[in-house]
Amino acid sequence: MISEPGENIEYHKLIEQIGNSYQSARGRVVTAVNTEMLNAYWEIGKHIIDFEQEGKLKATYGKSLLVNLSKDLTLRYGRGFSRSNLQYMRLLYQYYPICQTLSGKLSWSHYVELVSIDDDLARAFYEQQAITDDWTIRELKRQVKTGLFHRLAIGKDKEKVLELAKKGQVAHSEEDFIKNPHVFEFMNFPENYEYNETDIEKGIINNLQKFLLELGKGFAFVDRQQRLTLNNRHYFVDLVFYHIKLKCYVLIDIKIGKVEYEHIGQMKLYLGYFTKEINEEADNEPIGLILSEGKDDVMVEYAMLNDHSKLVVSKYQLYLPDIEQLKDKVKEIIEK
Repeated sequence: MISEPGENIEYHKLIEQIGNSYQSARGRVVTAVNTEMLNAYWEIGKHIIDFEQEGKLKATYGKSLLVNLSKDLTLRYGRGFSRSNLQYMRLLYQYYPICQTLSGKLSWSHYVELVSIDDDLARAFYEQQAITDDWTIRELKRQVKTGLFHRLAIGKDKEKVLELAKKGQVAHSEEDFIKNPHVFEFMNFPENYEYNETDIEKGIINNLQKFLLELGKGFAFVDRQQRLTLNNRHYFVDLVFYHIKLKCYVLIDIKIGKVEYEHIGQMKLYLGYFTKEINEEADNEPIGLILSEGKDDVMVEYAMLNDHSKLVVSKYQLYLPDIEQLKDKVKEIIEK
């Protein structure tokens, strides 16, 4: 018997409904299992610390408590009780003494990375940002490695640094795109390589997912080398994105060396063109982001004085920053 077209439509709707219910339930099961495992690891950490603090360490254990525990628990229960794992469970309880503060949205692997961070403010930031932006463990590791918290904190006052640690980073304006610096280590350029702007642009396109992670949540790629034509003269914007939350275009120009005054003027031209020619009624004013290897802060300040353009000049580097140096700068901010 051949079913009618209408019946096929209804049947496919049924398949879709069943699939949605199944996927939703499976997601809840994964979250529930994840939460239960986190709770169990937290309790194990608590047992270990309670044992230590109550003076129950015998001479046969001493500093070898975790080693002995690992051997005995592995014999009894199998894998999962390595010395390092037990140490992470201990740290989990130490850094999160209230079990309810653990997030079911993060896995044990996320928390292993988090408890490896000594800085309380940085740990709080990375936890909140991982939850907000739904970072995979790989993304979390990359952001910790590149010192995202400390890069965002540079240039803020103490109050804003503390707020950053507590709430994470959410883009509300063009100023929230500033990092000190942006890090493009994923391009893997040799240190003596004489790269040009095209090389960097190609590196970004070839590693677009990692570049979007560096920019932050909410960006959608639109175009590369987008042509703008005025009076029969062509101009080209290196990269064009759209920020879904801010509802605006983000225009990016990449410069080798220091940013110059004419680069700022050129970006203002791009912003004006997009405002008049590209923007739809629902779009907000576009944002311009000039990424350069260096910048003269005084020149940029004067070039932008009394200017209401949404334009940001930020530095980038192609190699990992000196994290300890960044930590020292943030420490100075906090101590002031």
